[in-house]
Amino acid sequence: MDGSRAAVVVGGGIGGLTAAVALRRVGWRVTVLERAARFGEIGAGITLMSNGLRCLDAIGLGDAVRGSGQPMLALGMRTAAGRWLSRFDGDGADLEALMGTTAVVVHRAELHAILRDALPTAALLAGVATTGIRGGADGGPAEVRFRHLDHDALLQADLVVGADGVHSWVRAQRWPDAPAPVYSGSTSWRAVTASPSAAVTEMSLSWGRGTEFGVMPLVDGRTYWYAAANADEAQRNPGELEELRRRFGTWHEPIPAVLAHTPPEVVLRHDIYRLPKLDSYYRGSVVLLGDAAHAMTPNLGQGGGQALEDAIVLAAAVSRTRDVATALADYDHQRRGRTQSMSRAATRQLRFGQQLRAPVAVAVRNTAVALTPDRVALLAIARYGKWLPPALGN
Repeated sequence: MDGSRAAVVVGGGIGGLTAAVALRRVGWRVTVLERAARFGEIGAGITLMSNGLRCLDAIGLGDAVRGSGQPMLALGMRTAAGRWLSRFDGDGADLEALMGTTAVVVHRAELHAILRDALPTAALLAGVATTGIRGGADGGPAEVRFRHLDHDALLQADLVVGADGVHSWVRAQRWPDAPAPVYSGSTSWRAVTASPSAAVTEMSLSWGRGTEFGVMPLVDGRTYWYAAANADEAQRNPGELEELRRRFGTWHEPIPAVLAHTPPEVVLRHDIYRLPKLDSYYRGSVVLLGDAAHAMTPNLGQGGGQALEDAIVLAAAVSRTRDVATALADYDHQRRGRTQSMSRAATRQLRFGQQLRAPVAVAVRNTAVALTPDRVALLAIARYGKWLPPALGN
């Protein structure tokens, strides 16, 4: 690492940390600014398909993540009553052959810790309030101003990476004309059970009318689950777990058991937003990645994977040339079409799947899924993961 070029990453989530690790591997000095008081991830899980795992392989962390994750050996789709519409329960090798590599389900906190441990402590600043970005409009160096530990500070940066989520502060600064995030019409709940008492052995997604519930096993025997439902924006309940029991308590097992083994205080609820397409992912020496650039609904399981792809492509682009503007134009060319196309596909899947409410429409959907050969259905999912990361320069 020659230390001659510096990057500031705004946002210390999975995408931001991956970008930081990848940039350091190609010789950059990196500082990550995180708004929260400490670095960490919320208590839920994430599914990493083959493309995400290959990105982690590119920065030398793939094996560590696989070791912390539960391989996806079986998966399927069910009705609220428990009838299987589609099911693939091969021996793992079959699934791996179709997916391109083993997919895993991992606790977000575990993935975050692996990424965080790959960075020097001095590169991670938490409890930061970013206050401004100056310069960099022509692709030259920029200055990031922030407040940390009750002191105003600034960092000079050849590259500023906005990895600060769907409601990105960086995007608001340099893309003031960008359309605001759009509420999808669905809200989601997520949690991990407190114990392996309600152990789940396979990944499944169950559909109701305007609702869905997914369960995924973790490596320690606990279960990561999520639910989604049509709802008004910003609607909340005094007890979200009780609301979930009201909505899903009569669904098939293991859903009631999973809810029974979930402490109320760990249930997270977030409305689901998507970001209308931007005309560019960079302006000058400021670039966006992950949800800050292309927040999508979670229906393809690719939100995290696309952030990982962004991070590796960005690092590879800046490793090939010292001209930041040229590198970011290359990054934009590679990433914008793929991510915006995937965002549209995720929205279509949301509308075809969870959001359908009319009984006739639900029946037609279920019949269509049931008549689709299982391997064909799996290939439709796996095709989004058939992506190879570029080589990093150093």
